Amino acid sequence: MDSLLALSNDLAGAVERAGRAVVAVHARRRLPSSGVHWRPGLVVTAEHTVQAEAGITITRPDGRNVPATLVGRDPGTDLALLSVEDGGFPTAEMGDTATLKVGHMVLALGHGPTASLGVVSALGGPWTSLRGGQVDLLVRLDLTLYPGFSGGPLVGVEGRVLGINTSGLSRLLRLSIPAATVARVGEELARTGRVARGYLGLGMQPVRLPEALRHSLGLPGDHGLIVVNVEPDGPAAAAGLLIGDVLVALDGTALSSVGDVQAALARLRAGAAAAVSIVRAGARMEVRLTVGERPRRGR
Repeated sequence: MDSLLALSNDLAGAVERAGRAVVAVHARRRLPSSGVHWRPGLVVTAEHTVQAEAGITITRPDGRNVPATLVGRDPGTDLALLSVEDGGFPTAEMGDTATLKVGHMVLALGHGPTASLGVVSALGGPWTSLRGGQVDLLVRLDLTLYPGFSGGPLVGVEGRVLGINTSGLSRLLRLSIPAATVARVGEELARTGRVARGYLGLGMQPVRLPEALRHSLGLPGDHGLIVVNVEPDGPAAAAGLLIGDVLVALDGTALSSVGDVQAALARLRAGAAAAVSIVRAGARMEVRLTVGERPRRGR
């Protein structure tokens, strides 16, 4: 009983410690999301919950409503950064997500604060989201992300913030964007207001390569990506790529899925030169192109 009470008190203490930096973000209709006072005057939250460009406010932990300005957003990692006019309250104590192990007890916090208890259900290496953002570590959670919890922190039992929770990167999985990704993306958003990502200007879909073709051309895998659309003013069009070409490698990396292209582009900055290995009319060719910057979509 004593150990259970001690654990309960530790969890309550972790909520109190981390909750001093958790805010409500009013940037969409109806239910506010959550955010974390990451650096003095800067709040990080989930990008998909920021549906307004202006008129944003936050509710501080002491209940005061103050205006906030959108500094930048990155749909690829589902992170947005807000500037708070009155940031005179505690910032989050950031922890190291690399210390997490499967089975570790963690808390998801929302504004209020409110809390949900669970465990880390799976960990993985770096991964690329469906929106093309590079995330440093896969952190999958077995807990409930209640409505309004997106943008709030993942908290260890010692009260440090290990990541930002989101339901915006997967419909099926409860994920946390690790602290390392928050730091990397947050710093770039603070500098430039955006994260520039590589762009080819192609529509592609996977295709299986005939075995005879693979052997005769020495292709690296049994799949490639057939080009089904070429944007007229894109980098691929400028390099001469055509509908019907089959991409088999980009910058030395074999391609078998669109995710492979996204992962390669996450490493390539706009303006970088890259070699694209293709199959055209039964022959293998190498095309050099200059990676473009992915256009930003209007909201």
